[in-house]
Amino acid sequence: MKSAVLSGLILLCIHTGAAALEGQATLQWSNAIGEAPSRQTFEAASMPALSAHSVLVFDQATGQPLLEKNATQQTPIASITKLMTAMLVIDAGQPLDETITITNADRDTLKGTGSRLAIGASYTRGQLLHLALIASDNRAAHALGRTYPGGMERFVATMNRTARALNMHDTVYVEPTGLSSGNRSTALDLARLVGYAHQNYPEINHISTAGSYTLGTQRVVVKTKQKKKQVQYRPVAFNNTNRFTRAEDWHIGLSKTGFINEAGHCLVMQAQVANRDVIIVLLDAQGTSRRAGDATRIKQWLESYDARQTPASRT
Repeated sequence: MKSAVLSGLILLCIHTGAAALEGQATLQWSNAIGEAPSRQTFEAASMPALSAHSVLVFDQATGQPLLEKNATQQTPIASITKLMTAMLVIDAGQPLDETITITNADRDTLKGTGSRLAIGASYTRGQLLHLALIASDNRAAHALGRTYPGGMERFVATMNRTARALNMHDTVYVEPTGLSSGNRSTALDLARLVGYAHQNYPEINHISTAGSYTLGTQRVVVKTKQKKKQVQYRPVAFNNTNRFTRAEDWHIGLSKTGFINEAGHCLVMQAQVANRDVIIVLLDAQGTSRRAGDATRIKQWLESYDARQTPASRT
């Protein structure tokens, strides 16, 4: 029989780390999110038009989906992958002040993307965790997986083992950054992941909702067209890839964005909107402005519904 829904998603038998997940420990999930989510609370006629191919908005208090669109369709998830990466890094319990050097192994050879983290530069594990979640830096995420106990192969295996333990049946991971289109999931599975992370990882909540992050004074080589290279020492700042983390009218508890061509523009958030704790998953929007527009329309839709209700009529 169903009992109270924790975070609207999970009934936890135990709170386990990566080591326990390698054994026989399992997590039991509420069936509140079924195989085919349905719109049960809001009037269908009032629902906003959204550009994202897959959408799920989930009410954590009632345990009911408020809006869904292709929520069980598997698709590449880009840097939403880094949310699982961060969970495993924290579970491993390795020192966050331990220094890790960025190597050629961390260079992106798949998409050819750049990074502000130079090969040979050293950062603490805590700094790399911040950069992976806030700036969505791929070298940072790869270095975290590479230095996991047992190395990259063990890290990816643990990612998939954790997904199975969290009842994410349609999710597969092949690497820790999201650059590979082989990292695939559904809006439904990612809602489960976000709910679990928000409930159990305050570090991720704190880091992922910061509007920006500064490494402190760093050595920077400045290149110009007409002058020689100049070495300067100045603060190096990174903005959160989710601009809503810097917006006063959003109250976000957890956030992660993602983009590769195969996945489109993706966003997962836990947020409080119109006195509701909700999880919002947007996958495969065609452009950052459309992704942001979808999130804004969902927020306005929730606020509009809340304004039409009296306290006595709410369930």
